Amino acid sequence: MTSTIGTRFFVLSDTHGDELSRLPKGPVDVAIHCGDLTEESKLDEFRASVRLLKEINAPLKLVIAGNHDFTMDVPMFQKKLLDINPPLDDDLVQREYGAFGKARELFEAEDAKAAGIVFLDEGTHRFALANGALLTVYASPYTASVNDWGSQYNPQQDHEWAVDASVDVVITHGPPKGVLDYADSKQRAGSQSLFAAIARARPSMHCFGHIHEAWGAKKVTWRSEISETPSHFTDIDNDESTVIETLAGPRDNKFDSTDIANQKQQKRTEYNKTGYCAVESSPKRGTQTLFVNAAIESLIEKEQQLPWIINLDLPKLTDASHNHSKSPTPVSKKRRASDADAEGLVETNKRQRRSTALDTKKTEL
Repeated sequence: MTSTIGTRFFVLSDTHGDELSRLPKGPVDVAIHCGDLTEESKLDEFRASVRLLKEINAPLKLVIAGNHDFTMDVPMFQKKLLDINPPLDDDLVQREYGAFGKARELFEAEDAKAAGIVFLDEGTHRFALANGALLTVYASPYTASVNDWGSQYNPQQDHEWAVDASVDVVITHGPPKGVLDYADSKQRAGSQSLFAAIARARPSMHCFGHIHEAWGAKKVTWRSEISETPSHFTDIDNDESTVIETLAGPRDNKFDSTDIANQKQQKRTEYNKTGYCAVESSPKRGTQTLFVNAAIESLIEKEQQLPWIINLDLPKLTDASHNHSKSPTPVSKKRRASDADAEGLVETNKRQRRSTALDTKKTEL
């Protein structure tokens, strides 16, 4: 009798308030959005994201914020408002961005809950799935930057990623260093400490976005012993690892031979037919990790990159585990302001913005 259950995931990221050009026709067990739900963190964009999530045929839809979703990071939202001089009109802020915590309320409203939407804070969460499997995820919206976007940390101070070996799926907004993280600058934009955490824990899947041009999937086979300071140079068995797809796969290149050009055309035709890329075989737990960069927004105007359908083998739910997984179980939460703090700063901001009308300033957020 098998101790695992095949589980179907629909993975996407970086939709930036846009609708998908098409959704998969069949049902999936879990949908995952890896952040950047919006472009400017406006309420209308968040509402569009909730509508998109509702349209996905899945009983559970897990969501994290990205750096563009800065109103989800209340302290950063507060800082942005306080830093603008002259200050924004309060009515404008309320209309476009909402009060502190308003954006998150959209994902925690009764209609969102009924649709299976769960907004995740940083930490470990466990879910009893409808297919009889137990899913353990580690989620984090944080990316390294010294800019004033949301959910960011100073790269000189690094970040703690509390991923342990019980985790099946890691959901982050940013990539690990060395895997699907090449930016247009030809520099790797991922986090070294995040890679190290993944290498030590070896989850079945790590999904993310953020670096749009690095879209793709790679099944990594780990070396038998992980080094003291793991890196993509020393701890990946490249001979046994497989690049499943990157943007170079279906895109034409002027240097392509006729045969290669025909193969790419066939691939594009198939992708246009299904509306997604798929990984059917589950990685071997403990020795392999599937990395997926699921960024939807393309750097090419009016083009969308494809979401992913992933099949993973998950442990069966037992009576003992069910008692601990009836609802999400956050192990840690960071940088989420208390309601009292938020209310106090609302009043402060109102006093500072009173009698000011600056509609032309709204793009500064």
